[in-house]
Amino acid sequence: MAAGEVEGSAAEPEQEQEQEPAVEEPRSFKDLGVTDVLCEACDQLGWKVPTKIQIEAIPVALQGRDVIGLAETGSGKTGAFALPILQALLETPQRLFALVLTPTRELAFQISEQFEALGSSIGVQSTVIVGGIDTMSQSLALAKKPHVIIATPGRLVDHLENTKGFNLRALKFLVMDEADRILNMDFETEVDKILKVIPRDRKTFLFSATMTKKVQKLQRAALKNPVKCAVSSKYQTVEKLQQYYIFIPSKFKDSYLVYILNELAGNSFMIFCSTCNNTQRTALLLRNLGFTAIPLHGQMSQNKRLGSLNKFKAKARSILLATDVASRGLDIPHVDVVINFDIPTHSKDYIHRVGRTARAGRSGKSITFVTQYDVELFQRIEHLIGKKLPAFPMQEEEVMMLTERVAEAQRFARMELREQGEKKRSRNDDDDTEEAIGVRNKVAGGKKKKRKA
Repeated sequence: MAAGEVEGSAAEPEQEQEQEPAVEEPRSFKDLGVTDVLCEACDQLGWKVPTKIQIEAIPVALQGRDVIGLAETGSGKTGAFALPILQALLETPQRLFALVLTPTRELAFQISEQFEALGSSIGVQSTVIVGGIDTMSQSLALAKKPHVIIATPGRLVDHLENTKGFNLRALKFLVMDEADRILNMDFETEVDKILKVIPRDRKTFLFSATMTKKVQKLQRAALKNPVKCAVSSKYQTVEKLQQYYIFIPSKFKDSYLVYILNELAGNSFMIFCSTCNNTQRTALLLRNLGFTAIPLHGQMSQNKRLGSLNKFKAKARSILLATDVASRGLDIPHVDVVINFDIPTHSKDYIHRVGRTARAGRSGKSITFVTQYDVELFQRIEHLIGKKLPAFPMQEEEVMMLTERVAEAQRFARMELREQGEKKRSRNDDDDTEEAIGVRNKVAGGKKKKRKA
């Protein structure tokens, strides 16, 4: 089937779709056709009224159509695919009913939480299949045949190829969440392998913040006559978000960060850094200055990553420093300020980063640090969002008064980083790869045998 045919056939229902709400916009989940037991679950989660993407996608999905959902971050996408899947599961209960593919581990756990919360009253079981966690325990979980599997593509393919007795031949629903990012992370071959072993006769939902060429190609391969539900056609940031920039010499970056954290004390912050190393360094620097800061990056073990996230969510820590691993999909309700400590190299990542604040109708601030080396990247961001950002008001003299204390803290942070590096090399403790976990288990097993002997 040619590309034009798919998109052409998707266009007609799309027009109907967009005209309907103009007559009378649904005000509740019941109006969208969601069954009573799931409406109650939404109510208990505090979902009072459906979001735009839910209003567009849920009725179409309940009619049994394939859906392409284009919506910005923080728009309620999980509910838009979870509710139709759970409703279909109620009508025809079956194990291994739905598969949700996501790009990152944290997002997988978050989607699982929402499925469990929405489906708790109807006994829905879900399993998360991601890297960084013991394969054996995952195989046991799959043997119990949960209703919903939420997985990253790489680890799922691993189980499809190596776990005896596990297959997805009876699958009824496939969801690809953050599809643009799944493909950007070069999971294309894994996605192809998964598409080959699941039934062609299934419902497919593809959700993405952006419609890239790769996503269009995937849409043609995986979806049948889909309905397109677009909530934001151009890149945009939420209206209630106040966005600022600060132009600073790169050598005083740390001092400016400390100044802003003091100026806006009492808020919760998410600070984005470009590398794992810089995230760790800045977290140590801030701790040395008495701030409650915790890092979240890809070189931490899965347990530590979830630990950091939970401490921040529970407000036990007010500052979360993260790489872009946390810029998409993570719903942390109370982020007041997002700071782009290192400017993102891809302009679209700016939108996902600042989307961590001003969620679900609340207001929020974002501040982007622009050094002499970042001017061009910053201009690209302004061009993408179609607005000129104002400068954040600063007192330069006050910043300069902090430099001595900051320099001292930098020295301590560097020493601590060096110590951590040496410890890691000697213990290989935080190695998050499958092989390392396997080796550690074997070593532990060998020690036990010796003791018994």
